[in-house]
Amino acid sequence: MKKNGLTMSLIIECGSANYGEGFGNISPLKKLTRGSGEVYTYISRQALRYNIIQQMGCDSTPVEVVSSKKVLQFHSDADIVTYPEIDLFGYMKTDSGEKATTRSAVVRLSNAISLEPYAGDTDYLTNMGLAARKKDADNSIAQSEIHQSFYAYTVAIDLDRVGIDEVKGKIIAIENSEKVKRVQNLLDTIMFLYRDIKGRRENLSPVFVIGGVYERKNPFFENRLQLFKGSLKIEIIKQVLDSDDSIKENTEIGYLAGTFRNDKDVIEQLKPVTIREFFENLKRKVEEVYR
Repeated sequence: MKKNGLTMSLIIECGSANYGEGFGNISPLKKLTRGSGEVYTYISRQALRYNIIQQMGCDSTPVEVVSSKKVLQFHSDADIVTYPEIDLFGYMKTDSGEKATTRSAVVRLSNAISLEPYAGDTDYLTNMGLAARKKDADNSIAQSEIHQSFYAYTVAIDLDRVGIDEVKGKIIAIENSEKVKRVQNLLDTIMFLYRDIKGRRENLSPVFVIGGVYERKNPFFENRLQLFKGSLKIEIIKQVLDSDDSIKENTEIGYLAGTFRNDKDVIEQLKPVTIREFFENLKRKVEEVYR
């Protein structure tokens, strides 16, 4: 069986990177609650996709409005040859009176969920810098929820589906060199990803990443990256690695030294390379798939 399933799980560290719909003068973070009763913030996969596409420089795929349903969609003439965005992240196109044409995503993202619970912290905003310039100004007060935390998310790519599509019974395909270019561009973007929000630029570059290219397309390390009081739970990772010889053989780990409290144990037991080395090695594996 050919190895064509790329998956990697990443840990990033950032603060207050995705807000939900506000009410009154309060801006709430996107959150979810676990069975333990603890609340965790998250960055939605849609938000991650938006930043990835924008920073890849391929957010120019034309769109149109289907007047009958008032739905905004990718233009019916847009194809995967010209537009990497719909090649990697899929599309749905509907024509009046015809069945919808769809392409499921080749690159799949999970939500980035915080690894530390949210404790209800808020930022009190008065904008005194402007209010002080006008005497007797009736200045509004606002509050934003804030949370500084480590977050974990997973990327899974079906390498055998990149650059291949079927439209109305006709197969469309791009050259392997272009496939390599698109996937490597995606990996470079993820390595240096950032997010602009509320006047801040949050660094979404990984401090820890684990993955590789496998025969199985399972996202092995999704929901397996956990922290306890700032320390990475190494035993969970080791159990996943030991569950199958092919996983251990094809997995590599990248780590920004000094990040976790059990830094010494992470280095001694997991034998990580640098974040840069991890991505460079993964890019070489992508070249081998399409060679």
